[in-house]
Amino acid sequence: QVQLVESGGGLVQAGDSLRLSCAASGLTVSGYVMGWFRQAPGKEREFVATISRTGATRYYADSVKGRFTISRDNAKNTVYLQMSSLKPEDTAVYYCATSRRYSGSSHSSDYDYWGQGTQVTVSS
Repeated sequence: QVQLVESGGGLVQAGDSLRLSCAASGLTVSGYVMGWFRQAPGKEREFVATISRTGATRYYADSVKGRFTISRDNAKNTVYLQMSSLKPEDTAVYYCATSRRYSGSSHSSDYDYWGQGTQVTVSS
């Protein structure tokens, strides 16, 4: 059974940093493109970042570029999202997901397995 478990969320102040983790079981993440998405209350789920199987290629939403960094440790079967200079508009539930695509994608429909999400709240 495939499971993706996100952790590391919490309540922080604007300008703070957080690192989210996504631990996978039931699959080997090295065989998948990985992505992070987020969903704020009353809004649709939106793309945050994606990373290729080897980690050589990464893409980010314009809203987080320069502040967030996606990385992966295939040996630990884990993907990370380092978030810095957090803003109140970053408040959302953050989800990790896997994709069998050859390259990264910003479309949620390209992703197969999803975690349950972790809440990030940024106060002003």
